[in-house]
Amino acid sequence: MSGGGWREVGPGVFQRRYDPLDVSVGAVIGPHGATIIDTRNNPAEAREIMHDVARRFGQPVVAVVNTHAHYDHTFGNQVFARAGVPIYGHYLIPRHFEQFEGPRLDLVRERPDLEPEMSWSQVELTPPTALLDSAQVVRPGGRELELLPLGPGHTDTDLAIRIPDAGVWFLGDVIEESGPPMFGSGSYPLGWPLVLESLAERIQDTEVLVPGHGAPVDRAFLVDQAGRFSALAAVLSQAHAAGATLQEIEFGQALRGYWPEEFLKEAAADAYRQLSGS
Repeated sequence: MSGGGWREVGPGVFQRRYDPLDVSVGAVIGPHGATIIDTRNNPAEAREIMHDVARRFGQPVVAVVNTHAHYDHTFGNQVFARAGVPIYGHYLIPRHFEQFEGPRLDLVRERPDLEPEMSWSQVELTPPTALLDSAQVVRPGGRELELLPLGPGHTDTDLAIRIPDAGVWFLGDVIEESGPPMFGSGSYPLGWPLVLESLAERIQDTEVLVPGHGAPVDRAFLVDQAGRFSALAAVLSQAHAAGATLQEIEFGQALRGYWPEEFLKEAAADAYRQLSGS
């Protein structure tokens, strides 16, 4: 079931927030077709996207872009690939699939009772067909899109999509609006604030930012979230330098008021692994 309808966030650029998980799907409508941003959690959900695009816009899907490798944004890729639709994404997505999404998929298939809501029995891991290791401009459907691989943050597969003629960015889970950003499955808490600060230098105050989950936001929202990540990164770096164990880290009231305890523990574990080089 989908949540709500298509919302125009810029001229000819739409967001639809799909349940479950309140996942943002983008549609960039050009004179020759639609480019879809992210493909949801399984083939059935991807087919729902194709149906909804055809019904709402009457356009063929001519390209797909993955904002990052996580299951809720890529596990519908196979539906589009089988239809001959090119899929753009970060060049490290295949490695991420091997390290994170693949093992989790295998475990749930062996033990479907662990996460019965995922409906992954028909999923075939399908990485992008066009892998990007540097910025690229593409024009599927006749609209210009800037595809910008980012440094390690939410994952090491994050990709920003800018539609210049609409003043709209799709940023995946580098920012989140409907809840605090999540860690784990390949996150880089120490690099994340640097990614956001770099984006803030490029984004204009008038531009619209579409998060991976939640309602569209503006540059000020991104800057605020960057500050929270910077504060968290400072705490984690200082604790590691002081020889504190994971259990001894003192996060402070501001961080605990923003992130749940389990999120902070995951961030700390990720940061300590990276600082120790493991």
